[in-house]
This record gives sequence, C-alpha cells and structure tokens, in this order.
Amino acid sequence: MDPFLALLNSFSSSLSEAELGSLKFLCREQVTKRKLESVQSGRDLFGFLLEQQVIASDKVSFLEELLKSIKREDLVSQLKQFVEEGEVNAPDDQPDVHEKRLQKAAIEVICDNVGKDWKMLMRKLDISEVKLERIVAANPYNLHEQLLQSLREWQKWKGRDAKVADLIKALRGCNMNLVADKVENKLLQLNTGTR
Repeated sequence: MDPFLALLNSFSSSLSEAELGSLKFLCREQVTKRKLESVQSGRDLFGFLLEQQVIASDKVSFLEELLKSIKREDLVSQLKQFVEEGEVNAPDDQPDVHEKRLQKAAIEVICDNVGKDWKMLMRKLDISEVKLERIVAANPYNLHEQLLQSLREWQKWKGRDAKVADLIKALRGCNMNLVADKVENKLLQLNTGTR
C-alpha cells in the first residue's frame, strides 16, 4: 500500500463534518464546483487533489496549508513526520514479534510510571528537540500521550534496532531505577509466561 495514501486515509477518518466543509471551501480554486458538490469525505477531496496533481507524496505544501487553516496541528505534525522520514519504515525494518511484544509491555510500564521528566528520558534515547516540541504541540496538556508518542517515534526511528534493553539502559541513565526495575519485572513475567 502506498504510505502517502494510507496517511491521507487516516487524515480523512479524523475529519469532522465542519472541518471537511472548510476544506471544500478552501479548495474552490483547485477543484470544480461540480466535483466539490460530490465530495462526501476527506478521501473524496484528497482523491480530486491527487488527480489534479495539487498534492503528491513529494508535494505537500498545499495540503499543509489546508490543515493549518482548519487548525489541525496534530495532522500537520503527522504530515511533517511523513516527509522527514520519507515514509513509514519498511516491514523488514521492524523488530521481530517477540521483541515487539516486549517493547509494548515496556512502553506501557514506562508511560504509567515516568512523569514530568519524560523529556530527559527521550533525550537519552537521542530523540531530537524538534521532534519532542512537535509531539508536545500535537498533544498539549496530555503528558501520557506525549510520552507514548515519543516512544513510538523512537520505535519508528530505530526500526529493527529498537531494543527493550536500550529503554532500560536509558531509564537507568536518568536515575529512573525504580521504573527500570518495574520494566524488568514485567518482561520477566512475560518471558516466564511464554515458556
């Protein structure tokens, strides 16, 4: 599946009727009136914009302006992330199923136990300030979501090199030993449960 189409599809699903109405109004110069009248969803509208070559995976400035106009900074940040990464990681760059399971468990424990010092942890994992700021902007006032999105960003960035051991090492490097112990205990439970 084309990652750009998948991104547009996810944008479409998150648009309200009012937001779609605003987008249609803003596209009056790009899409004919008759076509706009037939638009029932974001998918329809994005489809017409793709046909007209107003947007493409390497041509997103108009789309970015549209999303900014309807105050959907969360979607703008997803779009920028897509452009930065040149698309989502290929499947063969993903960790194996067992490692993914361990990471999921570790991330749950970290999100439940790391508080306002989460940025220190992410810096230890080498996540850039720009990415951290973008995540905060997309999830204001929601500490849990900021941390969760940052950890997912780390997973995406590292791909198959993402290891639970690195999370534990980073926690200990930030003197979050209690959380690191909790993660290790959780992983121990998982590993013994699979034998």
